[in-house]
Amino acid sequence: MIEQLITSFIATAAFVIIFNAQKSSLIKCGIVGMSGWFIYVMMTTFGYDVVPASLIASFVVGIICHIFARVYKTPIIIFNVAGIIPLVPGGLAYDAMRNFVENDYSFALSLAAKAGLISGAIALGLVFSEVINQLVRKAKQPPKIYSKSRL
Repeated sequence: MIEQLITSFIATAAFVIIFNAQKSSLIKCGIVGMSGWFIYVMMTTFGYDVVPASLIASFVVGIICHIFARVYKTPIIIFNVAGIIPLVPGGLAYDAMRNFVENDYSFALSLAAKAGLISGAIALGLVFSEVINQLVRKAKQPPKIYSKSRL
């Protein structure tokens, strides 16, 4: 488990370098990616399927990204893009394409469907975290009172 956490941290941090983000955000983005991978691995270890595990892990990544963006006054996209890198099903998509080329269409189609579902779950998790963030922000704001002249 420790090896996987270290590897996910390094992979995320390396992507931040390639992404040409600020050097000060390197460790923070690594922590975000490592947290998402930790949630994913723990859920799959406890018997959850990879699609709901990806959904919950990306939701957690999104929440952490909102917190880090607010605390460190950094655009959220830096944390979001780097944080989902360990969750992206690149190997699964590669295997699907390889099986298409090898004319094993039924297996390739099942792998492609799973890669698509995982990708959709990642996107949906980020959207859910954004919705939760907007609801919390709206709840903290005082209600607007309009006078009759504005209606």
